[in-house]
Amino acid sequence: MKLNCDMGESFGAWTMGKDSEVMPCIDMASIACGFHASDPVTMQKTVALARENGVTIGAHPGYPDLMGFGRRKFDCTEEELYSWLGYQIGALKGICSQQKAIVDYVKPHGALYNTMMKDMSVLRTVMRAVKDAAPGCPLVVMAIPHRQPIEDLAEEIGIDLMFEAFSDRAYDDEGFLVDRRIEGAVHGSASAIFKQVQQIVEQGTVNTLSGKTISVKADTLCIHGDGPHASAVVQSLRQWREDGAD
Repeated sequence: MKLNCDMGESFGAWTMGKDSEVMPCIDMASIACGFHASDPVTMQKTVALARENGVTIGAHPGYPDLMGFGRRKFDCTEEELYSWLGYQIGALKGICSQQKAIVDYVKPHGALYNTMMKDMSVLRTVMRAVKDAAPGCPLVVMAIPHRQPIEDLAEEIGIDLMFEAFSDRAYDDEGFLVDRRIEGAVHGSASAIFKQVQQIVEQGTVNTLSGKTISVKADTLCIHGDGPHASAVVQSLRQWREDGAD
């Protein structure tokens, strides 16, 4: 299972995450595109760091919410959302072109990601935007138990998908991420994160916050770059995989 991490989320003089420590240990770097985080120079540096380490580059667009780090839902029109996504993907593609790199996939960020997983009309707009702005690139979506409607919509739109599980976030009984405002929504220790990853990889399941076990069949595993344990966890997971984990 490929490891992905949200990267390039610093902005100006403000630093977020430990990109230089994490990048050598991952397979996919989801690079912020300037709306929820990042800036042109940060994007340039992050693309260069990904290329140096042979890491696949993905666009990580979000709502225009620098103040809230893209974690607040926006009430917007389909036209606005379609345009915001095209703008952000285009920005990263331009920087990649300067470095003879390419955008290989798209993974929406934060509130946009969570909203599209629960609102099929938003997901349809996201799929259309990604297909038009990044032809051939798969869209990363959450590996929820009941995913047939998502697969059907992707087939209708004509876009490939990558299903994603989360290492450091708690799940609810429907297979969605628990709201960050709820106690226990983010795992607080490296051991808890590693235990959840082992279960996802080895059993294809995850335990919800209430104790229920649900199916999680994923292509890629997310480690949040802004988490306090990101560096230690991703290094441990890389070593675990090299030692024989599937």
